Amino acid sequence: MRNDKINKNKIVNDPVHGFISINYPLIFDIIEHPYFQRLRGIKQLGLTYLVYPGANHSRLQHALGAMHLLDTAIDTLRSKGFVISEEEAEAACAAILLHDIGHGPFSHTLENTIVPGVSHESISLAFIRSLNEEFNGRLSLALEIFEDRYHRKFLHQLISGQLDMDRMDYLKRDSFFSGVVEGSISTERIIKMLNVVDDNLVVEAKGIYSIENFLIARRLMYWQVYLHKTVVAAEQTLVKLLQRAKQLVRSGFPMNISAPLLYFFAHDVTGDDFFTPQSKALSYFALLDDSDIMVAAKDWMNCSDPVLAKLSSMIINRRLLSIELATIPSSSSRLAELKGLFSSAFPNFTEYTDYFVFSDSVGISAYQPGEESIQILHSNGQLVDIAEASDILKSNALSNETKKYFTCFPKELREILR
Repeated sequence: MRNDKINKNKIVNDPVHGFISINYPLIFDIIEHPYFQRLRGIKQLGLTYLVYPGANHSRLQHALGAMHLLDTAIDTLRSKGFVISEEEAEAACAAILLHDIGHGPFSHTLENTIVPGVSHESISLAFIRSLNEEFNGRLSLALEIFEDRYHRKFLHQLISGQLDMDRMDYLKRDSFFSGVVEGSISTERIIKMLNVVDDNLVVEAKGIYSIENFLIARRLMYWQVYLHKTVVAAEQTLVKLLQRAKQLVRSGFPMNISAPLLYFFAHDVTGDDFFTPQSKALSYFALLDDSDIMVAAKDWMNCSDPVLAKLSSMIINRRLLSIELATIPSSSSRLAELKGLFSSAFPNFTEYTDYFVFSDSVGISAYQPGEESIQILHSNGQLVDIAEASDILKSNALSNETKKYFTCFPKELREILR
């Protein structure tokens, strides 16, 4: 822990929001901690930079931006007469600052690959509990808010909900760095329209069009950026690469790999392992970032295992799998045809066809009506779900899940298919 005499009131210059103030000593101490600094080495958008070259921003930038928006939202609610103590404000800022600290290399891309079945939210909770012990209980209230155990529900909703500061920052930030202007939203306008009724976050009716734009922008960003077909192909290639590496590690195949990555490949780690005293899983995870993967992949390009070498080369040199999108699943005959062509074109890889030819699906719903819905507050005090208040949402176009099916295969097969 740093000496308390150090000036901890700092300003961060952010390209999206401008100047971000560090208003509490606790926030300064969190930012200075190695757990948080690790987020510098984790890309917010995984492999999206292979499609949008500017999308190289980090999880650390996003966490700071989300904290800034939450701080602004608290100021707005205070201006409308809601009493929010300094202790509550500090705790809420700490909670959102740490909300993504459990992300591993390349963020969502490898969430179920490095530690299968364990979400980044669960790992974030383990990190926050560990930090709370180290900080002698200074994060106890932040933990209550993060886990939605605090009686003032709106504080948790600012951190995790369908109109939280997390989503507002990532939409604006990802739009800025990718250059996809359709994702741009007016965070200032939305925040100014926030209110609280019965301890739940609501939006004043004057802000309905800004909310519509927010939901439409989210849908557009998913299909144009997050689930762009080339991004999906890149992510699937990386997943297959690590699956192969893990299989080789467990078979005793000699290979160069960092100690933290080796730990997760060699052991069946469960969610409970992150919460044990002096957790080895948490200690190793705290050392993982994108560089573990990319340095390994560069080395594996010369690996004697042809599958690992080929997949590594595809990632490093951006020789990605070809991908086809459809509104219906690929037929078994189509998949069989592609696998047959692959075996003919790459006879030495026949037994490894599933690493290079496969199908799956991706889907999103921009808005989910229900218990945690976005409520619109009318001047007469009536609350109406945005799905009912909005003409655009009444069509269910944004609330219904949209699913697309994809099939991946090497680009060399396209020449054969013509």
